[in-house]
Amino acid sequence: MFAKGQTVIQYMEQLAPKHIAEEWDKIGLQLGTLQKEIKNVLVTLEVTHQVVDEAIALGVDLIIAHHAIIFRPVTSLTTDTPAGRLYEKLIKHDIAVYISHTNLDITEGGMNDWMAEALGIHSTVSVDDVHMDKLFKLVVFVPKDHHKKVLDAILGAGAGWIGNYSHCSFNIEGFGTFVPREGTHPYLGQEGKLEQAEEIRVETIVPNSIRSKVIQAMLKNHPYEEVAYDLYPVDLKGRTFGLGRVGKLDAPVTLEQFADRVKEGLGVPHVTIVGDLNKEIRKAAVLGGSGGKYWSRAKFRGADVLVTGDVDYHTAQEALAAGMTLIDPGHHAEKIMRAKVADWLSAKLQEGRYDTRVYASQVDTNPFQLR
Repeated sequence: MFAKGQTVIQYMEQLAPKHIAEEWDKIGLQLGTLQKEIKNVLVTLEVTHQVVDEAIALGVDLIIAHHAIIFRPVTSLTTDTPAGRLYEKLIKHDIAVYISHTNLDITEGGMNDWMAEALGIHSTVSVDDVHMDKLFKLVVFVPKDHHKKVLDAILGAGAGWIGNYSHCSFNIEGFGTFVPREGTHPYLGQEGKLEQAEEIRVETIVPNSIRSKVIQAMLKNHPYEEVAYDLYPVDLKGRTFGLGRVGKLDAPVTLEQFADRVKEGLGVPHVTIVGDLNKEIRKAAVLGGSGGKYWSRAKFRGADVLVTGDVDYHTAQEALAAGMTLIDPGHHAEKIMRAKVADWLSAKLQEGRYDTRVYASQVDTNPFQLR
């Protein structure tokens, strides 16, 4: 059995939820349809003609890419331009394209965690916090004989986390009153008569990101025809997501030694270095893509070096003057996501007993060459 397109993307969004993407980002389905069976998926950093040719050869129905194929508004769609020919080829071969960008960068266990792991950076925190999941207090009244079933459903859907403690709830016994009116089908009581029911008031914490999922689980398992529940916003800090990672190294190394580690860990042939090659590096930061503007934030977090792409001349001068060192492995270092996403998605599809296969693109899409 092959997975439907929507099922594949539901798995993908477990890894990289859409709601944590930056507001300016262009993510999600950008071309084609997900209303079809997906036999083969191709994961790539970006979609080029060579990548599409690879997808056609593999019989791919869906491409999951990191960089958008449509970023600015399209005012016309002609097939005598490079972009138009690319869209035409994808449409003719019924290949859908789905984008996971800053949400994949930011998420826990995503791009920046993979890069940090590859460089031996541990005990990490974000370089810059950009998104916090709002928290709500859920209160629901449940008849005593369904208390465990409803509570298990709510907590099983992900509610009840406070810090690193899970399954947190508070439960109070009491009684509720109601009169079933004409046309109702009450679980308890009779039409037109006042009913007094032994109930338990359940309170727990629900992150906004899974609020709908938790409510659906609660309603599905609650026996009442009309469920009495409330949601209150609270001031507690929810889960925070951020760009980049900064953490410690197992042992101090020189900047030159760490640069060699970056080349090996990220699989790049060269890097650009800003700073004294003999400087001791104890704490390092990494930020996939173009993160040069975050050098001061990384320094504030205690990093001795920031590893990021697309560092321009003036940014390098500013960082150097402030005593901050930089290593630029190029934007293409984000290619680490191809195998990581493919492996993660393959495992999820296998757990679901789907025959859909996931491939990591082997096409080198780096536009730069050194002579």
